[in-house]
Amino acid sequence: MKAPLAPGIRLITSFSRDSWYRGFILFLTFLFYTAYHLSRKPISIVKVSETAAVLELHRNCSTVIRPANLNITNNVTWCDWQPFDQDNYQTLFGVLDNSFLVAYAIGMFFSGIFGERLSLRYYLSFGMVMSGLFTSLFGLGFYWNIHSLGYYAFVQIMNGLMQTTGWPAVVACVGNWFGKGKRGFIMGVWNSHTSVGNILGSLIAGAFVSSSWGLSFIVPGIIIASTGVLCFFFLVESTSCSEGLINGAISGEPQEVTEEHSKAISFCGALSIPGVVEFSLCLLFAKLVSYTFLYWLPLYISNVAHFDAKEAGDMSTLFDVGGILGGVIAGLISDYTGGRATTCCVMLIFAAPMVRVYFTVRCMLLVCGSLVNGPYALITTAVSADLGTHESLRGNSRALSTVTAIIDGTGSIGAALGPLFAGLISPTGWNNVFYMLISADILACLVSSFISSSPQSARSLSRRSGRFFLTTLLVFILLFFFQFLLRLVYKEVRGWCGHVPRARR
Repeated sequence: MKAPLAPGIRLITSFSRDSWYRGFILFLTFLFYTAYHLSRKPISIVKVSETAAVLELHRNCSTVIRPANLNITNNVTWCDWQPFDQDNYQTLFGVLDNSFLVAYAIGMFFSGIFGERLSLRYYLSFGMVMSGLFTSLFGLGFYWNIHSLGYYAFVQIMNGLMQTTGWPAVVACVGNWFGKGKRGFIMGVWNSHTSVGNILGSLIAGAFVSSSWGLSFIVPGIIIASTGVLCFFFLVESTSCSEGLINGAISGEPQEVTEEHSKAISFCGALSIPGVVEFSLCLLFAKLVSYTFLYWLPLYISNVAHFDAKEAGDMSTLFDVGGILGGVIAGLISDYTGGRATTCCVMLIFAAPMVRVYFTVRCMLLVCGSLVNGPYALITTAVSADLGTHESLRGNSRALSTVTAIIDGTGSIGAALGPLFAGLISPTGWNNVFYMLISADILACLVSSFISSSPQSARSLSRRSGRFFLTTLLVFILLFFFQFLLRLVYKEVRGWCGHVPRARR
């Protein structure tokens, strides 16, 4: 008796070759951006140990067992890494953080322009290899015995610029391979790479931080550089580049690929696409809320709910888990209804009161994370891909990478301002911090409601006046942000140079 075909083989052959290529590209881009996030994590682990109470670069050396052959002149700072052994070490850590964040926020607006005009395979490969180089250079400072703040700040700036190559390029690749009807759910699941990268980065950096913190940077640097090499050899950036493969024309001779003669869109041209300005502002406020939770939630849980540092850190991960679920749910709903803006608006309507409810009922952290991060995940993935292939382009322009960069770059401004505003407001009471978050959610909701209520014609006078107002608001926020950054950098440089003396406590 002849046995039937094995179930596994039947399952494999049930998928077309095109489906296998789509799945392979989805897996590759997931792996690529996991590596990007993995390489960003070491700085937070090295600054603060897993107990969230001991600074690895600035510790209480009186509790550390010193080598017998070491001649110590200062019992308090002998084990610290210069220049972070000074009284203003918090300011110096701020210089490192802001060096990366400012470079990332500014560079993101230009990254999409380059990504639209270069091969995504070359662009991603270059970005990952260079990110690996600068991540490793930070760790090599440990072995080269470098104690210059300028060195570490420069490495952070360059790493921030190189990291901007990732998001516009991977979203463009996924957008090229998947149609609009499937993007919401697929990208909602795919967007979990941020959490996976953060978890892996924490584990890898934490494995070396106590013994040799330089390896906490070098190992992730090698990993992301290796994925860059993988990208160069295996990434197929669009279906038009794989027509010969999908049709089975695999041979030793190079296949001719029909080149697209559409020109890359300009920055102003991308801004004129209906929905780009609106969704950019919506993401700015949504990301402000999300990143405030990301940076301040463990401290809030520890101080207000009276958990210890480890329990607070573990509990705060519920917000991230809720964010993953929220991204998947938002994608499913938007695919089913066809309304991305309406989905964002409804979730943000419930998010604003939920932030207030969470302030009093802390078991709602999972639900709060879903409602806050769901719109954020949807805008940065499916919405960006939809707008980059908007019908108004009529196939004459390539806009995926540029649109993604504009939206995520504007959102990065909110990501930088949110935790900073929380730090300024928190001394007046946590209640005021939550009022700030609720206000940001309401503003995001108002912007998204404008998009969802606009007619499809998109050419009415009210629509034009609304877009003019939102564009003016976006320009004002950008000018305010850059002015604020200049003042912030000036203050930190003054503190770094010793103009603001601080007494040792």
